[in-house]
Amino acid sequence: MAALLSHGTDHSRAPGIDLLRAAAIVAVMLYHITSHGIALPALVEHGWMGVDLFFVLSGYLIGWQLWRQYAQGGTPDWRKFMAGRALRILPAYYAVLALYVLLPGWREGGDLQPPWKFVTFTLNLLPDWEQGTAYSHAWSLCVEEHFYLLFPAVAWLLARRPGTLPAVATAVGLIGGGMLLRAWLWRHGVAPHLDAGDTGTAMRQYVATIYNPTWSRLDGLLMGVLLAAVRAFRPGWWSWLMRRAWLSLAIGAALLACGTRIAPMSAAGAVVLFPLVALGCTCLLAGAASPATWIGRRALPGVASLAMLAFSLYLTHKQVYGWLDAALPGLGRQAPVLALLVYAAASVAVAALLYLAIERPFLRLRDRWLSGKAESAAAVISSVAPAGAAASPGPSSAPRATTSDS
Repeated sequence: MAALLSHGTDHSRAPGIDLLRAAAIVAVMLYHITSHGIALPALVEHGWMGVDLFFVLSGYLIGWQLWRQYAQGGTPDWRKFMAGRALRILPAYYAVLALYVLLPGWREGGDLQPPWKFVTFTLNLLPDWEQGTAYSHAWSLCVEEHFYLLFPAVAWLLARRPGTLPAVATAVGLIGGGMLLRAWLWRHGVAPHLDAGDTGTAMRQYVATIYNPTWSRLDGLLMGVLLAAVRAFRPGWWSWLMRRAWLSLAIGAALLACGTRIAPMSAAGAVVLFPLVALGCTCLLAGAASPATWIGRRALPGVASLAMLAFSLYLTHKQVYGWLDAALPGLGRQAPVLALLVYAAASVAVAALLYLAIERPFLRLRDRWLSGKAESAAAVISSVAPAGAAASPGPSSAPRATTSDS
C-alpha cells in the first residue's frame, strides 16, 4: 500500500514534520476509539492534544507559505492561495459529508445536524450537540477554514508595518485575549452548572462555548504562524533554534507532560491549558524540523504514508468506528486487542480509498494549476528582466518543509 500511495506524490518531504503529523492522527484516533468500548491506557485520554498539534502544523505551514513571499519583497497571490486551499480541503470534506447524509446507518453519535452548518463551516459557531454529534469532529476544520480566511488579511496588514514588535504584539494580544475570554466564559457559562451539580450541562457548555469556537482555539495556529515568521524574517534566530533542536524537543515534551496534569474541565484548563499545549507542540515542531535531530533527517518506515493519509483518516475514522460498532457488536469488550487492529485496519483502508479516489486527484489538479501559474509568472518576469539579472537567494533558499498539507 505504501508504494501505491507514494506514486505520483512529492518525495522531498520533511521527515520530522511527517512524524508529527502521523503522531497527531494516531493520538486523535486512539482518543476517539475509547468511546467505542475498547479500553486503552489512561494516557490516551490526552489524545485530544493531537488536534492542537494539527493546528500548530497548519499555522506553521500556511504561515511559511505566505511569510516567505513577503520576506522576498513580493506579495502573495490571494486568489491562488484561496483556490489552492479549496482544492486541498473541500473535495474530500464534502465527499465525506455526502456519506454522512446518504448513509445514516454508518453514522457515529446519532443524528446529523443540518448539513448547511457543515457546508458553511459554521458547525463550531452554531452547535446543537443535543440534536446529534455525527461528524462532530468537523469543528476543527471549521477553525482552520476561518483561519484561512482571516490570516491573509492580518498578514497583509502586518506586512505594511514590518517589524518584530507589531507581530509579537498582535500575537500576544490575540492569545492573551483568548485567555481572558475563556476565563469569562468559564466563570459565567460553565462554573455555575458545575456548582449546581449539573455536570452534563456544564460539559455541553464547555464544548460549545470554550472548546469548539474559533475565537477560543487560535493559540496553536498563532504559535505556528509565529514560528514560520521567525524562519522567514529572522534567519539568525531560526539557525539558533535549529542548532538546539534536542533542547526544543525536551522542552516541548515537558510542557505537554505538564498539560496532562491539568484537567480540561477546570478553570485552569479553560484558561491556560490550550496555550500551554500549543507552546509545547510548537517546541516539538521546532525540534522535529531540524536536521540536527535524527527524526528531522531520517524517515521512519510507514510514517510518510500515514502522514499523507492523515487528512482522510481524520475525516473518516469516526464513521468507520460507527459502522464497525454495528457490524461487530461487543468485539471491543470481548477481544480489545483484536478490535483495535480491526478498527485501525478498516480506518486506514477507507482513508486510502478516499485519498486515492478524491484527495489525490484534486491535489494533482491543484499542483498542475499552481505550477502553471508559476511558470506564467516566471515567463513574464524573464521577458522584462535586465540581461544578467539574478534572483536574490533570500530566506527561501532554505530547504522547503513539504508535507501533504502544504
